[in-house]
Parts: sequence; structure tokens; C-alpha cells
Amino acid sequence: MKSTTCSALITSVGEAFEKKEKSGTRRSIFEFRHRIGFRGRLGLGVAAWLVFLGVWQMVSVLGLADPTLFPSPVKVFEAWITLFAEKEFAADVLQSLKRIFVSFGIAVAIALPLGIFMGAFSPVEGFLNALASPFRYLPAPSFVPLLLMWLGTGDSQKIALLVLGVVFFLITLFMDNTKSVPVELVECSRTLGAGKMTVLRRILLPAAMPLYLDTARQMLAVSWTYLVIAEIVAATDGIGAMMMRAKRFVQVDSIMAGILTIGLLGLISDLVIRLIHKKAFKYLNE
Repeated sequence: MKSTTCSALITSVGEAFEKKEKSGTRRSIFEFRHRIGFRGRLGLGVAAWLVFLGVWQMVSVLGLADPTLFPSPVKVFEAWITLFAEKEFAADVLQSLKRIFVSFGIAVAIALPLGIFMGAFSPVEGFLNALASPFRYLPAPSFVPLLLMWLGTGDSQKIALLVLGVVFFLITLFMDNTKSVPVELVECSRTLGAGKMTVLRRILLPAAMPLYLDTARQMLAVSWTYLVIAEIVAATDGIGAMMMRAKRFVQVDSIMAGILTIGLLGLISDLVIRLIHKKAFKYLNE
């Protein structure tokens, strides 16, 4: 009785919404799952940043915080310009970019094949997941003393730390992406005589590729969060090293400029991968 009443209620609500849409009645922007479009999202995003910067500037203007320890956004922007114009900050940014993308490329190269085989074959999952899953809970910064002893203070140590920060998460997530491919596709291809490697290459990999790319996009953001940790120990270049130099002279505006630079670079990399995803998998947006 209850299920019948519930079904009738859902049906009536659905019909009401259909009539509302057909009648041309304007819907509230706060409807569930309401699409606001690119311009709407852009406008809201710009508004959010204007509010954030406005509040930050007001805190500085009203003297609610020590200007030395909490400089205004104008001072931070001036410091950002000075870093690029006078202190060769561009070289630090390029060095950080190289470390991020080299380390993330290594992590994906390790995690993707493991994740595919773990998601496709239960015995492989049972064997490797017993190692990969617990390592996700080990904080990457705790490996710094070992990496310094094993690899020294050069780029190898920093890249290794960045790899450790994301590789075990990537393995597990790529495994889940592979498992999400409908089993009917695998069974159908096997029924038609496809071998195991053919199924992996022609069915699982193409079907899960959009998920792999989206997972990589999300985990690249995590990799950026480890950058400063990798570069504050025995580093002479990079954004993190610049921030540590600024700390010695209490140049908080330069430190904030470095933080915002990392955020901006992370945002740009995220948008680039989103664009690649949209162009490569157009059928998902149809």
C-alpha cells in the first residue's frame, strides 16, 4: 500500500513538473540539478572572487590585522609583479612545473597498468591491493628523511616525494574506474571470441578512459598540494624555495604571492585537462 502511494506521488510530481516546463513558467535557479550554463558559472565565479578580495581588502583598510603579517591583496599583487620582474621568479615557476609534471607522469605510468589489471582480474587485485591500500594512509612527508638519505638533496628526492604522494591513490582509483565498466560489455566480447588481452585493449581501456582522465585531473590537484613540502627541504629553486627565502625576511606578501601562484597554476592545469576531456570524449556531452 505504501509503495503504491509513493509511486503515485512521484508520478504526480513528475507530471506537475512536465506541465510547468511546457507552460513556460520560469524555474528558480535553486532548483535541484538546475543547469546555469557557462556564462552563469563564469559570472558567479567572478562574483565570488570579487567578494573574497573585497573582504580581504577591507580587513586591511580597517586595520583589523597587522599589515606586516597580513598584507592587503594590492601589496601581494605588487610583490607578485616584483618577483617576476626583479627576482627571476619565472625560473622558479618553471622548475616547479617540471617537478610536478615529471613526477605525475611517473605516477600515472606506474598506477595505470596496475589499476587496469587489478580492476580486470580479482587475483591481481587480491595480491596487489593488500600492499597498495595500506600505503595510502602513510603520510608522504614522513618519507622525507629516508629520501634525503637514499637520493640526496637533488631533484630526484623531490620528484620521488611527489610520486609517493599520489601513486597509491591513483592505483586504487584506476582500479575502481576499470571495475565501473559494465560487465555486460566484457561478457559479450568474450562470447564473441575475444581474448583477454583484446578485451583489455579494445573494451576495458576505451570504456574507462574518460574516467581515467577525470581521476588524473583530480589527483593532479593533490600533487600540487605536496609541492611546497617537496621544495622547502634543501631546495635552492622552485616556488617552495622562494617562499622559504621570503620567510627569513618576513616578506609575507611574497609568501602569499607564491601560494596564489600555486593555486593559479593548479587551476590552469585543471582547466586544460577539462578541455582535453571535453574534446576527446565529445559523445559524453551529447
